[in-house]
Amino acid sequence: MQQYTVTGMSCAACQARVEKAVSGVPGVTGCAVSLLTNSMGVEGTADPSAIVAAVEAAGYGASPKGAGSAQRAAETPEDALKDRETPVLKKRLLTSLGFLLVLMYLSMGHNMARFPVPAFLENHVSMAITQMLIAIIVMAVNRKFFTNGFGSLRHGAPNMDTLVALGSSAAFGYSLVELYAMSAAQAAGDMEQVMRYAHNLYFETAATIPCLITVGKMLEAMSKGRTTDALRGLMKLAPKTAVLLRDGREVEVDISEVQVGDIFVVKPGESIPVDGTIVEGSSAVNESALTGESIPVDKTAGDQVSAATINQSGYLKARATRVGEDTTLSQIIAMVSDAAATKAPIARIADRVSAVFVPAVIGISALTLAIWLLAGKAFPFAIGRAIAVLVISCPCALGLATPVAIMVGNGVGAKNGILFKTAVSQEEAGKMDAVVLDKTGTITAGEPKVTDLLPAEGVSEWELLDNAAALEQHSEHPLAKAVMACAGEKGIGVRPVTDFQALPGNGLSAVLDGETLVGGSGKYMAGRFPVSDGMSRRAEALSAEGKTPLFFGRGRQLLGIIAVADTIKPDSPQAVKELQNMGLEVVMLTGDNERTARAIGAEAGVDRVIAGVLPDGKEAVIRKLEQRGKVAMVGDGINDAPALTRADLGIAIGAGADVAIDAADIVLMKSRLTDVSAAVRLSRATIRNIHQNLFWAFFYNIICIPLAAGF
Repeated sequence: MQQYTVTGMSCAACQARVEKAVSGVPGVTGCAVSLLTNSMGVEGTADPSAIVAAVEAAGYGASPKGAGSAQRAAETPEDALKDRETPVLKKRLLTSLGFLLVLMYLSMGHNMARFPVPAFLENHVSMAITQMLIAIIVMAVNRKFFTNGFGSLRHGAPNMDTLVALGSSAAFGYSLVELYAMSAAQAAGDMEQVMRYAHNLYFETAATIPCLITVGKMLEAMSKGRTTDALRGLMKLAPKTAVLLRDGREVEVDISEVQVGDIFVVKPGESIPVDGTIVEGSSAVNESALTGESIPVDKTAGDQVSAATINQSGYLKARATRVGEDTTLSQIIAMVSDAAATKAPIARIADRVSAVFVPAVIGISALTLAIWLLAGKAFPFAIGRAIAVLVISCPCALGLATPVAIMVGNGVGAKNGILFKTAVSQEEAGKMDAVVLDKTGTITAGEPKVTDLLPAEGVSEWELLDNAAALEQHSEHPLAKAVMACAGEKGIGVRPVTDFQALPGNGLSAVLDGETLVGGSGKYMAGRFPVSDGMSRRAEALSAEGKTPLFFGRGRQLLGIIAVADTIKPDSPQAVKELQNMGLEVVMLTGDNERTARAIGAEAGVDRVIAGVLPDGKEAVIRKLEQRGKVAMVGDGINDAPALTRADLGIAIGAGADVAIDAADIVLMKSRLTDVSAAVRLSRATIRNIHQNLFWAFFYNIICIPLAAGF
């Protein structure tokens, strides 16, 4: 997706105009304009110059993000999102209010309450000229309304500024005509007519309209500024410098100079500058900036570290693996930014209304003027109602109803480690009918662990594990690593063995203290040791629970059974229950055998288990499930990528493979399954908020426009 900065937009009608103009450029397959961030995301093969030309032809300005003047190029990303609009509007408002108060004193305070004024203003024509001059000053201060409003009208795309410009200009123009008539009446000595014309002046209205709308614009700008706080906060986390080791010396350089392969050092309390692999040292690293987890993670040589995380204790040396836009933090920022630049399907309702809203309001205003004149009302009354219609309408409420809610929801998700790649994914997450969960690495931890120690009669658990660890120490099998980890946790030292060999049929053998150690599956070991019926039944029970029983023996004696399994994550049953309570069907999809899969599925509490599915078959299963409703797929591995892409919504566990993350629509940075239900809840809350925003936006305009028209 190409991103652009768009200038000159003032309301939802402008947004619709830009979208329509860019969508017509050959090669553009998708376009979404955000009034909230003044940005535009364009998909397709169109040349950027053609896109910029289309925006300019529509009466607005555009430039690719990152392009522009040297000053703009030197800006940091967070500077680009800085709220520059609110201070300008505040200055405009204060200046306007100062002159408006003087104007109101003259037009209402003196005429209605007989407040004192200088003697030269006692003359009605002098008073009217003074009011006109002050009104001109206020209108000049707020000239942007008039330049933008009449400019967009000239391009055939009237917007909110057009309504303000027309309303204020109509009041000023009518008052100017009355002023000339007043001057003529005074020259003729007709003071009664002079008094009548003096009461028909609307210079204060011409000044009040842009002043009041500036109040609304300032509040709107403040709201827009707050909604981008999450994105600015993420950008501020990015370190600006790094300390590299060069020729044995520590050299501080700008972050842009760090290259892949450089060795950088991080002292206690400092931020890690780029993604890397620790080559020396150990420490506790605070990763809350990326994952939201407040508990520091212990890191040592060989572990991965990410940019913007905090080294809390030890001195670390690390080799840079990902720099610049490739770091985890930069990818998170890109995801949040892309989501802000895309548009949720629900926004199309407001877009369609916004596209015709301003022309419709202008038409209603003209119709109001005509109806009251035909009804016999005086022209001042009719023009007052027509101007009120122009001023009271608010297309911006419609245009901002969706993007504000989306941006806030996106920011809340980012703070909690839930990254929505697009506004579409944020809306769709709450509409799912079923959630399909991969087993390994999603429901389970993805790492086998020892779950049971079953020593034979006369053998202790310590003796069983001691001999098993001695045998497994030279094996690279994941099950062997689980046995070694268990021995380490229990403080059992590994004794040296000789003549280690892996035997065909899932077995191992070695010599320890002159005796042969053997380990392996029950089928392999059955011919080597007598196994009691009790031990056989216990092994079968373990298998039924989805565990792998490993038999160990020494000499001619069976030492016992060690059960190993890929255990489910502690939060998996809670996550499944939360999804079910939301009315979603939860399906577990795995390539494991039926018995193991059903055991894990029962422990997790899923509604349905689909087992024995090869990687290329997962996509077909998703396609079949989609015939019954919308399906979300949650996975973490390379083999999950086709299914993640095929599903209506792909959700990747953040600790998984890059391919899975790239294929997904939502990324869970904390790798917690409970965040799936959190994402669904956040989506539903966002959509509920959008519905409320749209309701009040429509309600306001539907009620206030007829009231302003006097009907």
